[in-house]
Amino acid sequence: MDKVMRLVSENGVVIFSKSTCCLSYAVNILFQELGVIPVVHEIDIDPEGREMEKALKRLGFNAPVPAVFIAGKLIGSTNEVMSLHLSGSLIPLLQPYQALS
Repeated sequence: MDKVMRLVSENGVVIFSKSTCCLSYAVNILFQELGVIPVVHEIDIDPEGREMEKALKRLGFNAPVPAVFIAGKLIGSTNEVMSLHLSGSLIPLLQPYQALS
């Protein structure tokens, strides 16, 4: 739980992913196209990955990866991110983390 909380609190946009997950890749690319470089943490590669999955469940995340956090808040998985994007609510959440061009 400590590692998950540390990553989330120290970084504006965090994606907990698995290296083979195409949906995690798609969310990562979406964020990059919106000017945000998220911290992507591959839990299937991390030796503490199973514990991290348990910590994500304790935080209320019950979907398959990606688990997306913005500003320390659990946003959800791909469906929630895409719903926010389609409604126009994602960009305002990401604005503080967009790279200056």
